Amino acid sequence: MYAQFGLLIDGAWRPAKAGGTIAVVDPADETIVGTIPAAGPEDLDEALAALERAAPRWRAVSGWERSRLMRGIVEALRTVAPEAALAMSVETGKPLAEAAGEFQAAIDQFDWYADEARRIFGHTLDGRDPASRLQVRYDPVGPVAAFTAWNFPALLPARKIAAALAAGCPVVIKPSEEAPSSTFFIARAAMEAGLPAGVLNVVTGHAAPISAHLIASPVIRKVSLTGSVPVGKLILRQCADSVKKVSMELGGHAPVLVFPDADPIAAGTICARTKFRNAGQVCISPSRFYVHEAVYEPFVRAMAETARAIRIGRGRDEGVEFGPMANARGRDRIVELVADAVERGAEVLAGGSIPDGRNAGFFFSPTVLGRVPDDARIMREEPFGPVAPVATFTDFDEVVRRANDVPFGLAGYVFSRSLETANRAAEALEAGMVGVNDMLLAAAEIPFGGIKESGMGREGGRLGILDYLEPKYVKLKLA
Repeated sequence: MYAQFGLLIDGAWRPAKAGGTIAVVDPADETIVGTIPAAGPEDLDEALAALERAAPRWRAVSGWERSRLMRGIVEALRTVAPEAALAMSVETGKPLAEAAGEFQAAIDQFDWYADEARRIFGHTLDGRDPASRLQVRYDPVGPVAAFTAWNFPALLPARKIAAALAAGCPVVIKPSEEAPSSTFFIARAAMEAGLPAGVLNVVTGHAAPISAHLIASPVIRKVSLTGSVPVGKLILRQCADSVKKVSMELGGHAPVLVFPDADPIAAGTICARTKFRNAGQVCISPSRFYVHEAVYEPFVRAMAETARAIRIGRGRDEGVEFGPMANARGRDRIVELVADAVERGAEVLAGGSIPDGRNAGFFFSPTVLGRVPDDARIMREEPFGPVAPVATFTDFDEVVRRANDVPFGLAGYVFSRSLETANRAAEALEAGMVGVNDMLLAAAEIPFGGIKESGMGREGGRLGILDYLEPKYVKLKLA
């Protein structure tokens, strides 16, 4: 499956110097679909040297020319989208329609940043005396090391690569070893579009030694991560030694507040459809549901009915809406969280176990848990899986306090027909993004990111490119 790819270093695909490889597993049946190189220190040093050589050349390319090249990447990606979506479905288990939609979202990132490359501008101020001119300009931060997760293996790399290229920064990216093909397709498209050698490098292998080696290098001036909170904290500590610029999108545990004036059946259906997308393995997935007691019964009934009707199977099979989880460790954790919630008094309203006949693969049924107590682990820990824990509330201030009582702050959701209630709740939620009567938040044109332990910086939108730029102030005294 990966014979045409490998490590991409200074414009050439090749195996790891030491010959190491890692197997990639199909989560639907646990078979090996191929192997990828396991980069070692020598490979990483060559990638860093390529970045260092490319940095001054790419920095000097005008925004208009960078924009033109990125338009070429967009066109090249469109031609491989069906092939890339199928490969993604095989690696992750996600339904083919979801994989195709994600790859289009990745293309949107390059389309958006092709415009932003031409819109990097500073500002001027009048000095305090007639002979002074004060100028602020934005320069590329320099070579970037980017690390991405397996749950959105096309969109997450695209957000980082597109923004960095538009800003004038060369990149070395390490995709997840569990789902690397999308990054390979993006890199190949970039080369076909004429991106100079060394501006984009791809290394695969074991995450911990690769990230430590790259971050320790003085060549790297910026680090971007999408991953878990513990990994984010580790990388922050590593970056502190050389004071590198950092942006990171980490875990979330998004609360959903359903007020008594909402349509409970419509809200329950939308929540179920969104919750079980990508088997719940979405950082902004709604993952704690607080429903007013007055509309609890119709809400959970609609949610459970929707969950039970979802068609489960191999992601690339026709008509499948819900595939396996991406790996065994995630599925095992979901089993633990469901057991803990039930032990503490939660009701299983749908799912709650591995589907019948699914002895191979990492499947877990779309699950709805009712009347989940606040002391259940799943109300404190991000599940990152297909389980919807539902609790009740009666008071506005009480539910806002409960919703904010976690260290995460990525996304939140509100359902209400009242403009006042919706605005009050959206403003009160401690999150970087809030959806009101809607759960489709991600798009190329919006700033994606969180607060608290959910990360720092933003990806996408007109703010996203700023994380790859440094402001420079120049005071000019006229002679």
